[in-house]
Amino acid sequence: MLATVPTPWNQTALVVLQAVVLSLSGVISPGAMTAAALAAGTRSRHAGLSMAVGHGIVEFPLMALILLGVGQVLNIPAVKIAIGLVGGLMMLWLAVGMLKNPQPKSSGSSASKIARSPILVGLVLTAMNPLFLLWWASVGLALAIKASSLGLMAFAAFGIIHWMCDAVWLELLTTATFKGSTLLGAKSQRVILALCGLALFVIAGSFLYGATSQCFDLFR
Repeated sequence: MLATVPTPWNQTALVVLQAVVLSLSGVISPGAMTAAALAAGTRSRHAGLSMAVGHGIVEFPLMALILLGVGQVLNIPAVKIAIGLVGGLMMLWLAVGMLKNPQPKSSGSSASKIARSPILVGLVLTAMNPLFLLWWASVGLALAIKASSLGLMAFAAFGIIHWMCDAVWLELLTTATFKGSTLLGAKSQRVILALCGLALFVIAGSFLYGATSQCFDLFR
């Protein structure tokens, strides 16, 4: 139950500051969302903001559900394995598409597909990302509980500020990539897409390897 007793602004500000620092530490870390944002930026300057919307569609309900105890479900081995396998396969599909057809202007390229549906990409890469879900089952859960203990306004501020960190970072990535690829031409776009494809391929491989290893461990 969220506390409704008024609390000093300095306590709320401290929670918000912690949310910013911890959120940025997770957001800036290289990952699948970063690679997808860089790829989308070769075609659409503001794809990052749309990806953040898709991210928020998963994240905001998850914040509320975690407070109700769903965070414990994310630590169940079978759930971790399922998320790792599905998420790894989804990222692998995007990676193969980028490596097979690194042509940002082609309607069949992965960059084009991501740019046309960045909200969906943000939603899928969020929901199927084991690291994201584990972050919320640990660090995010602790922050959410602390914010909720300070009142509804503190919890709302925490959620909005956390999402804004994601939105600003993703938008910066796509804007920077869009400007760079426009200035440097098609060759630079192909290089960016190839590098993003390789990054996604490695990340997908790590998720699939981890999920498979956990699966074998269950049957030992």
